[in-house]
Amino acid sequence: MAKLKLSEILDDTPVRVTVELPAAVHRDLVAYGEALKREGGKAVEPVKLIPPMLSRFMGTDRAFTRMKRPGEGARS
Repeated sequence: MAKLKLSEILDDTPVRVTVELPAAVHRDLVAYGEALKREGGKAVEPVKLIPPMLSRFMGTDRAFTRMKRPGEGARS
């Protein structure tokens, strides 16, 4: 089986956000949580997957990372 990008879901002080997801995205989150469990982890609720997935996405977006650097946000 391919290595999943997420391996451990860490607890952190949460900020509550309400969002509506398409049913297909929710089904994929459920499937991802089940895949984590099959890889030897524990069951993960779909809602607990969203923060680390967003964090991983933003952390690997080179343009966003450059934009966040002080003094580089105004470049085009």
